[in-house]
Amino acid sequence: MPRFTIVIAAYRVQGYLSACLDSVLTQSYPDLEVVAVDDRSPDHCGAVIDAYAARDSRVVPVHQRVNSGPGRARNAGVERASGDYLLFLDGDDTLAPGTLQGLADRLALTNDPEILYFNHVRTYWSERRAPSLFGELLASAGTDVFSAVERPEFLRLFAMSSNRVYHRDFYTRHGFAFSEGIYEDALLSYKTMLTARRIACVDLVGLEYRQRRVGASTGSPGEKHFIIFQQYARLFDFLDDRPHLDPLRPLLFERAVSHFLFCLDRTSRVAAVDRPRFFARAAEWYRAHLPAGFTPPVEGRWRFEALASGSFLRYREHELAVRAAAGARKLRRTVRPPLAARAKRGLYRLHRQRSVDPQLAVYSAYWGRGVLCNPGAIYEKARELAPEIHGVWAVKKSEIETLPEGVDYVVTGTRDFYRTVARAKYLINNVNFPNEVVKRPGTVHLQTFHGTPLKCMGLDQQRYPAAAGGMSFGNLLKRIDRWDFALSSNPHSSQIWERVYPAEYRLLEYGYPRNDVFFTATEDDIRRIREELGIPAGNTALLYAPTLRDYQKGFTPRLDLERLSRELGPETTLLVRAHYSYRPDDELARLQQAGPVIDVSRHRSVEELCLAADALITDYSSMMFDYAVLDRPVVIYADDWDIYRSSRGVYFDLLSGSPGETPGAVARSERELVEVFREGRWCDAAATALRTAFRARFCRFDDGHAAERVVRALMLGQDITLPLVSTPRTRPLADSAPAGPRGGVLTAE
Repeated sequence: MPRFTIVIAAYRVQGYLSACLDSVLTQSYPDLEVVAVDDRSPDHCGAVIDAYAARDSRVVPVHQRVNSGPGRARNAGVERASGDYLLFLDGDDTLAPGTLQGLADRLALTNDPEILYFNHVRTYWSERRAPSLFGELLASAGTDVFSAVERPEFLRLFAMSSNRVYHRDFYTRHGFAFSEGIYEDALLSYKTMLTARRIACVDLVGLEYRQRRVGASTGSPGEKHFIIFQQYARLFDFLDDRPHLDPLRPLLFERAVSHFLFCLDRTSRVAAVDRPRFFARAAEWYRAHLPAGFTPPVEGRWRFEALASGSFLRYREHELAVRAAAGARKLRRTVRPPLAARAKRGLYRLHRQRSVDPQLAVYSAYWGRGVLCNPGAIYEKARELAPEIHGVWAVKKSEIETLPEGVDYVVTGTRDFYRTVARAKYLINNVNFPNEVVKRPGTVHLQTFHGTPLKCMGLDQQRYPAAAGGMSFGNLLKRIDRWDFALSSNPHSSQIWERVYPAEYRLLEYGYPRNDVFFTATEDDIRRIREELGIPAGNTALLYAPTLRDYQKGFTPRLDLERLSRELGPETTLLVRAHYSYRPDDELARLQQAGPVIDVSRHRSVEELCLAADALITDYSSMMFDYAVLDRPVVIYADDWDIYRSSRGVYFDLLSGSPGETPGAVARSERELVEVFREGRWCDAAATALRTAFRARFCRFDDGHAAERVVRALMLGQDITLPLVSTPRTRPLADSAPAGPRGGVLTAE
């Protein structure tokens, strides 16, 4: 029998669940079991739980047949529990290192109390950490063991489910269970505390209580919040049967009313239109449960008095006076924006008064660099399936000449740009539109992204200042709040996107439209591309595509390209593509002129380069995830992995050699890279096995129909679902994807 059973309820927390499970399973105190309950989550929570259970016998997976809410999910977990003590966690919370050891020590010191409370810290999406208000209170208990009647001040502890452990025998013997609906933890918290005769505390900050920007069960307004009155009515019904607890009624009444007022003042819980009705229900509850002789607290006394009077008008008058004073102080600190910016906003605001054009779509890619990437593939498919939708591209002036013939465009930042964006129903981008673009009602914003995340992205960049590059995370949040939909190319991306870009958009697990061409390209297409690039017939083409370094300026090849080309031999063609953020490189131009390499840094289509190449050499570029769709060799050249990982942050160990993490052979030096090809390790059985596992993890949604799914779902209003398969589909491309090297020093014999 384990000492602790940690019950984890999981629903739509795919971006956080792994961190939660890791925080428990890596505790220094090993005597535990984890009952992880998938509450019929529509995302990948169930798969994450099953993966952990497969590799750690301490994890007991439970899958609910229907979504029943956090209370019933926890109850289902308790039914499977076998530990001495129960600890409830939400799937987006974590335990601090050493927590279970600290709890075990205090349980031993206090002779196994019925409840042991511990401390928590709030961790915000902004990386801010806020200590709880209860550290001193918890510390004041020392090693005492007491009841709530003896120490009523402890009823002020945060009434949640995760900041205490329950002796399982105590919990089950009294028939405790979470009730339906939200605020169920407050009801159970008070009932258990009022029942227990032996309570202990420890000022151990063990719970990292995550405050998500979106997604929390209490984070959106609606009728569900009105159940709070029923939850606290149940608490007072509980008191009615226990007259010895009557002295505690005033304190519990004050806690309940404070909770009502807390919800009333937050639009994330009670919408403006619902406030009068919520106030009326609170006033009704107040009158029905008011204890004799109750005195409102000094702080916020006016709020209790307004509630007692039942006058929402009185409450609003005082509230508006407080807000007006705060607004005046803020106005004095405001700096008037520049005249040009005001004029631009005025023009844009004027255009937004016109009706939305239901047949207008605005596309953009890579900050206006042209018809590229996922938006480009969606644009082409929309012309085929929804020709009535007029597509317009937002591009930089310098890119106009690169646009294909017949493409309609507007130049970013111009009057035409703001007029078009103001009226477009569809706005599709692989980065973000400018901050001043407003999400109009009835419009559809699609974020397509442009890669699978290996490096830290979004809010995670807050921990890496060099990577953030002065990014305003406040503006980032305003931009993502405009999204209605966001594309995902694999479950890993889904889990990351929801966490680092927290907003109310819907994830579309459709695959990447830009990869559709890997399934539709013919042998003639590939032959033509190779000829246009100048790859000699019969040569093996290696695409070298390093990524951007946040810690250095300008493109500096991390390989002696001239030497590498010489070592690989004349029957190997080396294609070199510098990151698009870098300016043209003189040394690359010289090498191309001399003949050893072909500089493809300014080639318009990354997809064509992938189709032309027999193998990819990269470091940390997300191109590896797309190239893996082709099922061709990927070689990782990572001479600065330690520096890159510490300066940028990564989500998994690319060099681990583990299936699903490393896509193929790895080299840490130029000499190792040459040996990888000389010895045939770039395409041997071991590399192939790694690539197969990598593809299974990261290419599951790509099947050649991603753009079609997007157009049908967004523009044609069709309900599109993608069956998940265990391995990605591949259509072999004959001569373009050789089973082995084509000759020269690459021969593995």
